[in-house]
This record gives sequence, structure tokens and C-alpha cells, in this order.
Amino acid sequence: MNPTPFAPGYRRMMASGELERRADRLDAHCARCELCPRRCGADRRSVLGTCRTPAVPVIASWGPHWGEEPPLSGTHGSGTVFLANCNLACAFCQNADISQLPAAWATHATTDAELARIMLELQARGCHNVNWVSPTHQLPALVRALVLAAEGGLSVPVVYNSNGYDAPDVLRLLDGVIDIYMPDLKYADARIGAELSDVGDYPSAARTAIVEMHRQLGSAWRLAPDGTLQRGLLVRMLVLPDALAGTCESIKWLADGVSPDVAVSLMCQYRPHHRAGRLPAHPDLGRTVNRDEYAATLAALAQYNRSSHTLVQRFA
Repeated sequence: MNPTPFAPGYRRMMASGELERRADRLDAHCARCELCPRRCGADRRSVLGTCRTPAVPVIASWGPHWGEEPPLSGTHGSGTVFLANCNLACAFCQNADISQLPAAWATHATTDAELARIMLELQARGCHNVNWVSPTHQLPALVRALVLAAEGGLSVPVVYNSNGYDAPDVLRLLDGVIDIYMPDLKYADARIGAELSDVGDYPSAARTAIVEMHRQLGSAWRLAPDGTLQRGLLVRMLVLPDALAGTCESIKWLADGVSPDVAVSLMCQYRPHHRAGRLPAHPDLGRTVNRDEYAATLAALAQYNRSSHTLVQRFA
């Protein structure tokens, strides 16, 4: 049991005016976009960058969600805000209708005030947190809306739920703003990242981002009395067929390069989606993960990870 009441970092920053200053500094990135490691340089206020998203919020859907990890979903759900579009182009994306069809969401642009209202509505519905899903390319709008939501009484943790392809200098502007980081660590091999997600530097970029997230939050978790996560870092790893994700190598890197005490969410839920199974160079993406592949990853986790908060999905 924690002796002091929990207060999200952004509320303390709001009181000092620092939250609004961070929003302004993030906004500056929109003039020549450097929000993610692609650093496409687009003026997002007038043209669309590589992510094909304007500078205003574009929301695909929102609501309580019970499909996240139990420490986030709890009994009342995680307050997810699914942002449209993405800075990756994963061949097997299970949400490709949200992430890779920008024309479908062109009319869904909204305002900072509406996004703030959504966050407050999620809190009013009892959600344990506000969960920004795929936030990287829409960060300025999200933090501008957070200023408004905090002024309106938002007081639940904010979750930064990203694909891991984040820029450390941008993440530093979130220091004290974000209560929970939940990045993916998708690949250990840069060639695989290029072939499956259209970025040639994924492992180095994601690893550098996770080091920064860990600098901010460390390995320890703060839990609410009901067991839900209030503050901490959780790294997601999805096992892919034919060991394409290099999950065993990523587990070892996390232990050696960051800390063996960092919590991991290990998932075996891969199913062929989107273009998976139609890539001649990777025919195994057309099948699910087999028991031996998952067992090898579990062995690496047992060898290298010692976090008491690590979560392991049961093999179906």
C-alpha cells in the first residue's frame, strides 16, 4: 500500500504552468515535423507528413476497453482513445483499417476541446486511466487537449501506448506528463523492421526510446489499492512466427541494456491480418505461432527477466 495519495504528474505540471509550456514546445515540432524518428520535415499545419495526419486531433474511436493488460483494464476498463493513422506501416497490423487508410479518417478531424471532453467522459465513466493508443504522430494535439482536460478536473493516469518508434528528444518533453509508458518492442533485426514495417532503423530507435522511458519512470510500479497500475513502464513484445520478431534477443537486450526488472507483457496472440501471408519473403506470417516458438521465448524470459510484474499470455 502506498502511503501517499496518487496524483498524476501532469496535474503538478498544470499548477506551475509547465504543462502548457510543454504543449507549446511540442507544437513547435509541427512546423517541421520531427515527432518520430522518420523526421519527415512536413509542416503539419498545412500539409500531411509521412503519417498523413494533420496537426489537429484525428480520432478513430474511444471508450472503456477491457482488452488491455489486466493492470490497465482492471474492472472498469482502460479509457482508450484510438488515434487514426500511424507512423509505421506494419504488414500484419490487426488495426490496419485505423492505421493505414488515412482517406477513411479525413473527415474525423476534431478539436482539442472535443478531445479534452472525451478524456473527461472516460474518467466520468469510471475508467482507470486515459490510454492514448498510437499517440506518437498526434502528440501536440494530445498534450494541448490534456491541458484543457486537467483544467476541467482530469485526475487519472495517462498511458502512452505506442509502437515504440518514438524520438527520445520528443519523449523528454513528456517527462513528468506521462504516468504509464507501454511501448512495443517489435523487432531485434533492422532488416525485418524494414521489410515488415517500412522503417530501417526500428531496433535502434525503439531501444533508445525505451531507455528514455526507463530514465523517466524506472522499473518500479506504483499500484492503486485495486491493483491497477498508476505509474510505471511495461514493454510489450509480440512473438511472431519463424522468430521474425527476435523476441528472445529483445528480452536479453532489455535485461542487459536497461534492467532485468523492467516488466514485460509477452504475447502469443499473433494472427495473420492485413498483408500477412501475402509476402513471398515471409510465408510463415500466414500462420499462427506454434508451441515450440513460444516455449523458446518463455525460456528466454525466465532466464533474463526478474520483474514480479511481467505478464505472460497463456498459449491457446
